[in-house]
Amino acid sequence: MLERITRSITSASIFLAAYFLLNIALRIALPHTLDLDEAEQSFYSQYLLAGYGPQPPFYNWIQYAIVSVTGISMWVLSVPKNIILFGCYLFYGLAAREVLKSRSLAAVVMLSLITLPQVGLMAQRELTHTVALLFATSLFLFGFFRTLRQPTLGSYLLIGIATGIGLISKYNFAILPFAALIAVLPEREWRSRLIDWRMLPAAVLAILIVLPHALWLPDNLASASAPTLERMTAEHLAPAGLPRIGQGLLSLVIAVLGFVALPIVLVVAAFRRDFFRALSSSSPMIRVIERMMVISLLAFVGVVLFAGASDIHERWLDPCLLVLLIYLFLKLETADIDLSAGLARFRPVVPVFMVVILSILLFRIVGIQYIGTYTRTNVPFSGYVAELTATRKPVLIVAGTKFIAGNMRLKFPDVPVVIPFFPGPGVPEYANAKGPVLVIWRGETADDPTISPGFANDLVKSGIHLQELKTLTLPYLFGDGKRSFSIGYSWVEGGAK
Repeated sequence: MLERITRSITSASIFLAAYFLLNIALRIALPHTLDLDEAEQSFYSQYLLAGYGPQPPFYNWIQYAIVSVTGISMWVLSVPKNIILFGCYLFYGLAAREVLKSRSLAAVVMLSLITLPQVGLMAQRELTHTVALLFATSLFLFGFFRTLRQPTLGSYLLIGIATGIGLISKYNFAILPFAALIAVLPEREWRSRLIDWRMLPAAVLAILIVLPHALWLPDNLASASAPTLERMTAEHLAPAGLPRIGQGLLSLVIAVLGFVALPIVLVVAAFRRDFFRALSSSSPMIRVIERMMVISLLAFVGVVLFAGASDIHERWLDPCLLVLLIYLFLKLETADIDLSAGLARFRPVVPVFMVVILSILLFRIVGIQYIGTYTRTNVPFSGYVAELTATRKPVLIVAGTKFIAGNMRLKFPDVPVVIPFFPGPGVPEYANAKGPVLVIWRGETADDPTISPGFANDLVKSGIHLQELKTLTLPYLFGDGKRSFSIGYSWVEGGAK
């Protein structure tokens, strides 16, 4: 059965499509409380903007376009994400097919992408912008390898499209095309690809895709870069000077090991001595991929040395190391050894990972009382809505955070949900609201709904004066009943005073 699935990209794609349908069904069956990234997409889907803050806007644009047609729902948040992830796997398989002789081996490589924790589990669990980055990276690899093997105008344009999408998905994507360009230079056979006239329309296409956000970026550089720089430098944790550099380099090494360790261990376990015999195999394509990975990682070393980064996250390495599995299987194929025994041992890994990932996604929510760490999806938003709107319905909701705003938007799809000073000054909708306005927030901790001074100050600046602050506390969903989550709220009448 597994051998038939991996005979071609088509059969493997059908198998993957069924898996992603299961992921959609599971997310719909779980509580319709949104995690942080989902909540951001729910809230941002009310606006079409050139930029939304620290993340580039590609995923937001896709979400806005769909919500504009269908309205907001759990389906609309889950289905596009899984389609984009499916596209990541599909183009990864097509990229593998460009460099591997065996079509069945390319199908195995496509399915093996699930063994990368950042792709198989983390992308399904809570990420959105990274999902777009993974898609753009796979699309770029496909266009890049196809251009090296058999250049056409279409393959160059594919590189341009992927580069444009990648740059407005995550800023760190910029490392990949730079590394690819440098990696090709030493290969005389392919160096001419860089001065081909078809590079020009590819570059123009990439620029056109990036242009709306690029025009927005200079005037909003602080809001776009500050949160990421804060996470990278971790100033409150890292010392200055050489100790910070040491901490940053150690963080990079740990991130790389965390990214590559599991798939390498699995491939070694499956192919055993064949893997070690294949380590010495080489080819022009293998050398290009090796340079790409090395140059990408050196770019992160530069970030540590010159930008003061001391905390590198694994997911930031996605555009640098996603090519790893193509590289490993290309080494095995180039070694010209019989891979049938190793493939027979490796194929069952994929369905096992699928079952494990689906089980984790389910148990982290429904088995939370046995784990002890409550997730955002366990917050009882449906219960809050039932309690808050038992006697009246809001015409406007003013929220303290994107987590609150996105969840309230999902529960009240026909009611505007705003955050003070986003996307413009104040809360202009409040001045025009005719009826009850619900102001809602969460505190610093789950059991403390105290309104933050910053949010309270923003409300006053927006002309909203709270008369009575109330608290609503409900137990976590699927919890033991002993732990609860509290929100603060206040009803006011619309219209600036």
